[in-house]
Amino acid sequence: MDWHETIFELIDMRSFSNLWFWIALAVVWSTASHWVLGVPYDMVARARRYGGQASDDLDDLVRINTNRLLFIGRVSGLWLLGFTCFILTGLALLGFVYRIEFAQAVFLLGFPMSMVAALNLSTARLIQSEAAQGELLWKRLSRHRTYVQAIGMVSIFVTALWGMYQNMSVGPFGS
Repeated sequence: MDWHETIFELIDMRSFSNLWFWIALAVVWSTASHWVLGVPYDMVARARRYGGQASDDLDDLVRINTNRLLFIGRVSGLWLLGFTCFILTGLALLGFVYRIEFAQAVFLLGFPMSMVAALNLSTARLIQSEAAQGELLWKRLSRHRTYVQAIGMVSIFVTALWGMYQNMSVGPFGS
């Protein structure tokens, strides 16, 4: 037996039956819900609880990240949108038309994250147009986090259903 056969037997290369895929899915969504517009959510809680310098730090960090996101959106937003749509369309075709399981898994990670990216841009634009600070900023960031968590829950549910279907239809009892 060759060394690469041993490795492929040890590490299952099918995405939905691989523990590493599910760990990556959990890490992606926990990270996405913790970092709200590039700001760790514990800073929002600290600013709400203590105010003062913590609130000023949060306002500054959100202003910096909001300006950065909106600048990237203005300068290269259409290129990024086109490239993202190209990649996601290619993954969807490879995964669901040509039945490549790895492409399905990457699509089920990437498509919801693209919705989170669009939500980030929308929230950044809203925060900047309102010049949100203090209580209004905390509410915006909390609402944004709730939306990201809702997208994550739906995404994890759909991915789990699709993964179970794939494992049952392709596994030892499937075709």
